[in-house]
Amino acid sequence: MNKDDSMKFHGTTILAVRHKDRLAVAGDGQVTLNNTVVKHKARKVRKIYNEKIIVGFAGATADAMHLSERLEAKLERHNGNLTRAAVELARDWRTDKFLRRLEAIMIAADKTSMYLISGSGDVIEPDEGVMGIGSGGTMAQAAAMALVRHTDLSASDIVKAAMEITSSLCIYTNPSVTLEEL
Repeated sequence: MNKDDSMKFHGTTILAVRHKDRLAVAGDGQVTLNNTVVKHKARKVRKIYNEKIIVGFAGATADAMHLSERLEAKLERHNGNLTRAAVELARDWRTDKFLRRLEAIMIAADKTSMYLISGSGDVIEPDEGVMGIGSGGTMAQAAAMALVRHTDLSASDIVKAAMEITSSLCIYTNPSVTLEEL
């Protein structure tokens, strides 16, 4: 094991679903250090910018919090325009010497837009209004997409069910979920 592998934090599942004119974003609460769960109820999803934007993040917590604060500053500068703020944050993240070292990824969404924002300069909008990130992100996204297509559940019920399914499969995801809605 090399030095960088000796203290690795793993896991997080963040899921965002836009369905029936509602937005629901959830994140599990588990923080894992190597093979040990060190926290069960971490809050990885929150509302920012006068509670008009929901962000969820995966990766190093301090890095994610810093990026969330940077996004909120961009939103202030651009009068709440999430698209413009996301593009500006991604550009800064990719080009700034300090920010490039941050290890996190985030979903940011408002009533009309949803983006995955990453340090490689990505600002990706999902095709179907469903997006998952983190260790259980693909499982949660697949479960949510199936529920969107084959049930009449609300956005929040879809997110809850998909996160429950994911926590039963992904060892880095637990059933202690924080859910925010718009």
